[in-house]
Amino acid sequence: MENNSLVKPDKIYTVSDVTRMVKEELESSFPLLWVEGEISNFYCHQSGHLYFTLKDEASQLKTVMFRGEARKVPFELKNGLQVVSKGRINVYEPRGEYQLVVDVLEPKGKGALQLAFEQLKEKLQKEGLFDPKIKKKLPLLPKKVGVVTSPRGAAIVDILRTLERRFARLYILIYPVKVQGEGAADEIVEGIDYLGSLPELDVIIVGRGGGSIEDLWAFNEEKVARAIFLCPVPVISAVGHEIDFTIADFVADIRASTPSAAAEMVIEKEQSFEERIQNLEKRIVHNLKYFLQEQKHDVLSLSQHRVFQNMKVLLLNLEQRIDDLEIRARNTIRNMLQKITEDKSRAVLLEERMRSTLKEVLQHFLASWERLSVQLFDLSPLNILKKGYALCWKDGGQQLVRRINEVEKEKELTVSFYKGEFTCLVKKIDRVKHIKSRVRKQ
Repeated sequence: MENNSLVKPDKIYTVSDVTRMVKEELESSFPLLWVEGEISNFYCHQSGHLYFTLKDEASQLKTVMFRGEARKVPFELKNGLQVVSKGRINVYEPRGEYQLVVDVLEPKGKGALQLAFEQLKEKLQKEGLFDPKIKKKLPLLPKKVGVVTSPRGAAIVDILRTLERRFARLYILIYPVKVQGEGAADEIVEGIDYLGSLPELDVIIVGRGGGSIEDLWAFNEEKVARAIFLCPVPVISAVGHEIDFTIADFVADIRASTPSAAAEMVIEKEQSFEERIQNLEKRIVHNLKYFLQEQKHDVLSLSQHRVFQNMKVLLLNLEQRIDDLEIRARNTIRNMLQKITEDKSRAVLLEERMRSTLKEVLQHFLASWERLSVQLFDLSPLNILKKGYALCWKDGGQQLVRRINEVEKEKELTVSFYKGEFTCLVKKIDRVKHIKSRVRKQ
């Protein structure tokens, strides 16, 4: 029997030879292919290369994505994510392992940009960048507005046309940027940072016209979102059309459906302030009129009292003075509000002054009313009656008795006190005694 172990082979291969042969055979058999699977064992090396395994229910495939291609992936890779990748089979000779070198990677079931949008939105929301409590409010009457957009796009045309149509007296500072393509996000960040550092800038509009999700992607970049969040000036996001939403919309202090709508928001505060002035005027006049009507009603009620019949002229004079006060108050308020409307640039300061002045005016009117009330009270017979005196009436209570000579014996007199009255019959008349002697005796 021949011993096969002693037969020498024609050629002995090294490990490197075998690996190289396998490499050549595999790489020539699978030049390019699409592979679907679930990411596991994901690892991002400090070099920027991505290493992970693609697996299904039965098998797994080592995968690598080098730094150049990895930078183009807009979404975040993580374990458990279902993806579809395009690449080529490669043998890594130092370990004798075959792997898939990926050039293109997309999430299964949805677009890469849509997934990136959802991932970043979830991340920033958890960090609190969308919290309504930290949103800055627009100033009452903005004077200086910054705009970060393309100088040749539809957005700046819509903004300027809206402001011009409404005759808004604003100083507009435009920071020109690219709004799509490579480098657009960096320019937008620079624009926001620059305008946000300017003194006395009241609001910034960041936006562009409509487009696809790829066109609008610069406003979905994390760097843009963080620049908006850190901007000390209120930011209005005006990206695309009403149906378009970007990350910038969620981070911004206010989201406008379109660039022209953003311009409307800037100047609607001015209109709102005018309406507030008009409403304030109506309320003040109404309240003052109501107050004076009440006082006039009280005066008229007093004038109907019998003891005031001989003071009718005095009361009418007081009523006329109240009417004069009402007219003066209305004219004063109207003149003040007219000055505010004519000079909107000083409206905020004048509003505070108006409140202070109106307070002083009303206090003046109230003081005048109180002074008249005191005078009326001092002259009032009721004040005298309250001290214990009484009034005598004859002819059935129609004529006030002022002198003893007007009293007749066996005639009826009506005696009025502060509260109540009675009727008596005169039995005796003493025309000599004086009331002062009786007072001394008491």
